Amino acid sequence: MTTELATPVTTRGHRTRGTVFILLASVAFASSGPLAKPAMQAGFAPQQVAAARAVIAAVALLVVVAIFRPGLLRVRRENWRVIVAYGLVGVGAVQLLFFLAVSRLPVGVAMLLEYTSPALVALWVRFVRHVRLPALSWAGTALALVGLTLVAQVWDGLRLDAVGVLAGMGAALCSAGYYLIGERGAGEQHPIGMVTWGMVVGAVAISVVAPPWSLPLDRLGAAAEFGPWHLPVWTLLVTVALVSTALAYALSTTSLRDLPSTVASVLALSEPVVATLLAWLLLRETLTAAQLVGMAVLLSGALLVQLAARAPVTPAEPMPTE
Repeated sequence: MTTELATPVTTRGHRTRGTVFILLASVAFASSGPLAKPAMQAGFAPQQVAAARAVIAAVALLVVVAIFRPGLLRVRRENWRVIVAYGLVGVGAVQLLFFLAVSRLPVGVAMLLEYTSPALVALWVRFVRHVRLPALSWAGTALALVGLTLVAQVWDGLRLDAVGVLAGMGAALCSAGYYLIGERGAGEQHPIGMVTWGMVVGAVAISVVAPPWSLPLDRLGAAAEFGPWHLPVWTLLVTVALVSTALAYALSTTSLRDLPSTVASVLALSEPVVATLLAWLLLRETLTAAQLVGMAVLLSGALLVQLAARAPVTPAEPMPTE
């Protein structure tokens, strides 16, 4: 038996809106690295930065939504399972697993492992939902992953650590789950309400690993170098929470109302491109010719996937059975 893709058919205007939202979300997500790195250099552990950004983002979302759209905080009982899964998988687990991978692998390898998620999303849609994707979509996804390999420069200081590799693969699975769960949740309820409660769930989960009282609060006022500026660490943490977390998750999840997960997950690959450029501009990290080529290849693959999304998806033929 075959099933249809659980995403509503959208107009060209809706696809454009979804594309703009996911690209803006990628820019917001990409700013987390350049913002968080100076905080880590000032003495905050990666899991402490993750805990601070999630907790601050959860509180900010709760306050803003409660003041301006309190009705969005009301959730039907049948939607809570999706929200809890969204928070645990898409907010808590993906951040903790990625930070664990980064602590044991080169950043480029960890990034490559996590961002194989578009391929996992496409495989889920094809073999679980039984939806046949256009060949152009598969080609674009493969091309984008080749470009990501060049941007991440996985050959630079390559070393493999079993725990790090498993954590990176886990981050990829959770990232794919974020898009698939978010796609379903955004079609059943208002995405801002789901993001708000999902962020609360994720913040609680991360705080179990890195309790807020374990943060080095005495270093919040320390000056951290951020591009040409020297800013207090607390300003970087607040910015990464509001921009790179609350705003980024809100835009990304809202885009899933207008884009299928197979498209949104590939377009989100623009995040490492933006992150690399921001690190070059603000942190004075080098930018190689291979990375420039990789950016062009990655964005070309994302464009192919976007073009493929204009073609209607069709149910796949039933899988052969004995």
